[in-house]
Parts: sequence; C-alpha cells; structure tokens
Amino acid sequence: MAKIEILPVPTRILTDKDNIVDAIEKYTKNQVGPNDVISVAESVVAITQGRITRPEDIKLSFLARVLCRFVPPEGSLASPYGMQALMNVEGHFRVLFAMIFGVLGKLVGKSGVFYRLAGEQAALVDDVTGTMPPFDKYIVYGPKDPEKVADEIKNRLSCYGAVVADVNDLKRSRIVGITDGLDGTEIAGLLIDNPFGNASQKTPIVIIKNYAQYQAENKH
Repeated sequence: MAKIEILPVPTRILTDKDNIVDAIEKYTKNQVGPNDVISVAESVVAITQGRITRPEDIKLSFLARVLCRFVPPEGSLASPYGMQALMNVEGHFRVLFAMIFGVLGKLVGKSGVFYRLAGEQAALVDDVTGTMPPFDKYIVYGPKDPEKVADEIKNRLSCYGAVVADVNDLKRSRIVGITDGLDGTEIAGLLIDNPFGNASQKTPIVIIKNYAQYQAENKH
C-alpha cells in the first residue's frame, strides 16, 4: 500500500536572478520519481519572476489608507502599502467597488465577496514580512502564469504533476497553478500544515511522494 510522504527540499535563497524551473531541477535531482508531485511556493515563483517592489517606491493614495482599515489586521491588505499595491495592478475603482460589495456582503452573512471581486491578486499580494528574508522588506505580487509554470516543472522533471501553492501558517492552503489530472483541493489539504519554509528553513519546494500510486490504489 503506497503512503504519501511530504518531503520539503532545502535550497539557498532564490532571487529574481534565478529561473524557478532550473532551481527546482537542481535541488530535487534524483529525488523525484514518476509518481511524485512537485509543489512550489507561489511567493518564491513570483520573486524569481521579479514581481516585487519596495514600499518606499509605492505612492500611497488616500483611498488606500482608508480601504486598508476594513481588512483584518493579519491580512497583507491591512497595510496601506499592500492595499495600494493591489490597487496599482487591479485598478482603483475595481478595488473600491469590491470593498463596498464586500462590506455589504458581510452585513448579510456572505464572506469572501471582496476577494472574489477585487481580482486574482487580492489573495496573492504579500505585504512586507509576508515572505522569507531578504524579501521580507518587499511587497511581493502573485506569480505570473502559474499554470504555465506548473506545466514547465512537470515537463522538465518528468514527474506525475506539479502545483504552485499559496500556503501560510494560519491553516490556509490553496492551489494557484496546477497541471492536468491533479485534484487541487486534495493537494491543498495535504499542504495545510505549511511544509514550506518561510524563514531560515529555506524550503520553498515540497515533493509529494507516491501521490499517483496512492491515488490509483484508493480509487479501487
């Protein structure tokens, strides 16, 4: 009977000078088999794509200073810089109307309205301290074309599949890029305890060993 094993892979600090697929190939060499799924942290994918900016390079608007107050304090958008970063990529009016409808939604018991309306980056922007040093001094946007990144990883490593995952220590886990044939909800559940290292661990890559074999055996 196959057993799934979650295997974090240590790396050096990856930067915007790295190619994420090359880095995964280098650090997972001889550890990945045809039954395995490779998962990589979305913030590290974004960093290697250069999707970062310093707060001091962001011009704050009055609207960002106001709207950030409606976000729970643990969220990246609770910072005026995080909110402004979102507004810069998704549009000021879109974020404003999303917030209005989000507040109205909460009044009638509906949660998550803001994040559904504010655009993909609303759930992906990491404010300062939201990722590993030295990028804890930067605002990190969500990755570009995460589905394409996942496909490139699978093709290069000849593994069963690959995902780009957004996971944190608050038991929040979701898949933002995934190859065909994988169950994103199931894999998000496997990663719920956040095996990615966001600090000194430097383990932005996780191999889910024996996933294909386990999945096949449990279908019968």
